[in-house]
Amino acid sequence: MTALTAIGDGLREGFFMFWETFWALVLGFGLSGAVQAFVTRGQMERALGREGEGRLGRATFLGMVSSSCSYAASAMAKSLFAKGADFTAAMVFMIASTNLVLELGIVLALLIGWQFTASEFVGGILMVALLALVSRFTLPHSLVESARRKLEPGHATSGEHQHADMPESAGSSLAPLRVRIRTLAGWSDAATYAMADITMLRREMLIGFGVAGFLAALVPTYVWSIVFISHHGVLTSVENAIIGPLIAIVSFVCSIGNVPLAAALWKGGISFGGVVSFVFADLITLPLLLIYRKFYGGRLTLWILGAFWLVMSVTGLVIGALFSFLHLVPTTRPIRIVPESFAWNYTAVLDVIFLVVLAALYYLYRNRSHFGGGVGYAIDPVCGMQVEMATAPAQAEYQGNVFWFCSDRCHTKFARMPTRYAKGDLAGQTTEASRSREDAMKNPDQSEETVVDVVCGMTVVPSTAAAHRSQGGSEYHFCSLGCAETFDANPSRFAGVESERS
Repeated sequence: MTALTAIGDGLREGFFMFWETFWALVLGFGLSGAVQAFVTRGQMERALGREGEGRLGRATFLGMVSSSCSYAASAMAKSLFAKGADFTAAMVFMIASTNLVLELGIVLALLIGWQFTASEFVGGILMVALLALVSRFTLPHSLVESARRKLEPGHATSGEHQHADMPESAGSSLAPLRVRIRTLAGWSDAATYAMADITMLRREMLIGFGVAGFLAALVPTYVWSIVFISHHGVLTSVENAIIGPLIAIVSFVCSIGNVPLAAALWKGGISFGGVVSFVFADLITLPLLLIYRKFYGGRLTLWILGAFWLVMSVTGLVIGALFSFLHLVPTTRPIRIVPESFAWNYTAVLDVIFLVVLAALYYLYRNRSHFGGGVGYAIDPVCGMQVEMATAPAQAEYQGNVFWFCSDRCHTKFARMPTRYAKGDLAGQTTEASRSREDAMKNPDQSEETVVDVVCGMTVVPSTAAAHRSQGGSEYHFCSLGCAETFDANPSRFAGVESERS
């Protein structure tokens, strides 16, 4: 086999892995974007900030309906913890956010079988329970309190913007779900979240599909037999479940990107439980461990590494044994993970349909300001993620503009090379406009009297509103022409929406 032939085989395998899962990725990101737009970060923070026996259940559910990006999940978990959430609940949120999401399950089913999807969801619940148990008996209270003090306003990570003193209404400019879900403004925000997640994870997916394609096409079976013990019963299961997370740690690929790698490992000979532990271990890759060290300190990061590795390996062992007992483990391994050529089948039809869906999402995203979307949001100039300005973990000023970031990691990258990111459509608000907005949030009583845009829920000042309408003896004011046009199309829809002065 020549070098060019080998490269071609690897690229072809990686491409058809992507082709086989394209429609599922668009579906997953689209649904995730909708949930993120209609269940805001502020609402999540308030839900997990409450004490009570149900906090781990709430953390699991909110993680399942949030972004699947490991980096975004780690930033959100840190934010929840800093705002008073239980540390274990924050870690559970992070696990659910990256391992119990819809798109992960669909891609697993398409590439290596529904049994792996079932194992991830059953295993995810088991891993949450095991982490709660491990935390109860091994998590040092002193380390948690030390980490919490480090994240308090007086000791915030460099560049982090604190919002603890803002009134609750200032932290969210979004209308109730029943209003936003009926507007193009709400759906344009959902589309922006979806496109932002795709932008943010494109590198992980590119690496994941590319590396997996080369591993599946080029690595001989005998090489895998050196890495993974086989045909030794319990010893095989234990070794594979332990080595799975190790491969994840050094692979640097997280989120959806590690699913194609899991397919390559399954083809290569790793046990069923080993695949499960590998997929779960996207939360302890080396880049994320460095982020945890910055957030919580070195000692607590070592606890996270040890506890997660233990829980992931034990979960892989238990799920492997359970599915073997139930005869759910596939008895054969694929010679090829995906087809060698195009075929007009259900996959091709779905891919074409969801290509149109992707184009519609992109259109809504690019025209969000016209539809009244984007109010209260900013795009992280480093990773492309959409963030709520009022709850952004970090922000920075550069050349008279303010930029918001999804995490301290992105803020640090921006600080190192601001000229690379401070350009184009991602340029932030002017410093003067940003400060005026924040002053109004912090001192609402000193601002001009405001009203609520009945379409999108944005708080607006009547004298500076983008549009005004009179209907049924009432005056309505809008943040954008898009919201005014939505109102004009059917004023009766918003007749019952509260629009009193605030």
